[in-house]
Amino acid sequence: MFKNAAGAAALFGLPAQKFAKAATPLPDGSLFDHDPEAYWTKIRDEQFLLPHWRVFLQNGSLGVAPKPVLEAVVDYLTRSAALQLEEYPRWGYETLDQHRTEMADYLGCKKDELAFTHNATEALSIIANGIDLKSGDEVVMTDQEHPSGKSGWLEKQARYGITVREVKIPLPPKNPEQLTDLMISAIGPRTRVLFFSGITTTTGLVFPVRQICEAARAKGVITVVDGAHMQGQVPLRLSDLGCDYYAGSPHKWLFAPAGSGILYIREENLEKLWPLVVTAGWDDKKLKAARFMMMGTNNRAIFEGMLAGLRFHKQIGSERVYNRMHQLARMAREKAEATPYIELLTPADDRMYGSLMTFQIKGKTDEQLKPVGDIFLKNKVWTIWGQRVRLSTHIHTRPSDVDLFFNTVREVLG
Repeated sequence: MFKNAAGAAALFGLPAQKFAKAATPLPDGSLFDHDPEAYWTKIRDEQFLLPHWRVFLQNGSLGVAPKPVLEAVVDYLTRSAALQLEEYPRWGYETLDQHRTEMADYLGCKKDELAFTHNATEALSIIANGIDLKSGDEVVMTDQEHPSGKSGWLEKQARYGITVREVKIPLPPKNPEQLTDLMISAIGPRTRVLFFSGITTTTGLVFPVRQICEAARAKGVITVVDGAHMQGQVPLRLSDLGCDYYAGSPHKWLFAPAGSGILYIREENLEKLWPLVVTAGWDDKKLKAARFMMMGTNNRAIFEGMLAGLRFHKQIGSERVYNRMHQLARMAREKAEATPYIELLTPADDRMYGSLMTFQIKGKTDEQLKPVGDIFLKNKVWTIWGQRVRLSTHIHTRPSDVDLFFNTVREVLG
């Protein structure tokens, strides 16, 4: 544990004196108005610890926390170590009402429908284990789900004899309507749960969540949405989605530190879901969603950082953040489209991707692809590289990062 803020500053690579001060103010909005690229350059240089030599195109796996988030975490750890707080410095027995209210306002739901977890994996496991299903009941999901999303249902299949069935998603799909038709037409007489990602981790495909959930609800089917990539990447209001359950990872796109997650339970389901990890209060249904946070002592500083990330996002302006990320993803998609041996898996339809775009390399062997990966490592480029490639951009991504990626691919592969 850090002995003081100076020790923490050293760990994060910041001078102690600078770290102890408030975060550098954001650039003035007038700079964005007359020179947007200069504005985003200042954001990267002043608000993040990213060195100039790092090209980071893997935000979809783990996001980068800006300085205000690191400062919030370390400040809380420092004050809790000194007991300079009005409340006990932990979570795991506490409802964190003010924190949940602030996050619920952003996510577009009620505070009592929202619980904090450690990550989306944990939230998805709570949902899968907590819904009462019996042998013969069916869960329908897509073939594009993350292992953390589908594993809870597969475990339930192994233990209780439920059936898990996958729907094949075409890549790229024609339009959002095709996705809705595929999911709803897959519902059968034994289908109890429809599980899918709001944005797939495999390809970055944005699903028409509201349309699917509304149609499933009309058939009496429970909807569970893996939203690990949604909050912070695309505009989101949970109350508009119409899903029964939702799991999120604010550490990817909402600038939160790793170790923070979101669990949303539609109000009518609050008393139906069983908790996964329990301590005193697990069965106190008056706590509503907060009873899913009764899991023993945990690190409250992570959630101080999560709210700092949310405030950072809002201070820049959510719409400005979304537009910048999508602008960079669109730039990457256009460069991929202009490369003959690249087969795009990301549709051209702007409604169907946000900040993640994916493609395949055609006609190249693993041996031919390896030199590109080696150059990426040498040039400090982080991404997912192979026969299938995923690029994920954020506001700290530079256009030159995207250029470097595709120039490297073209130079090596021709």
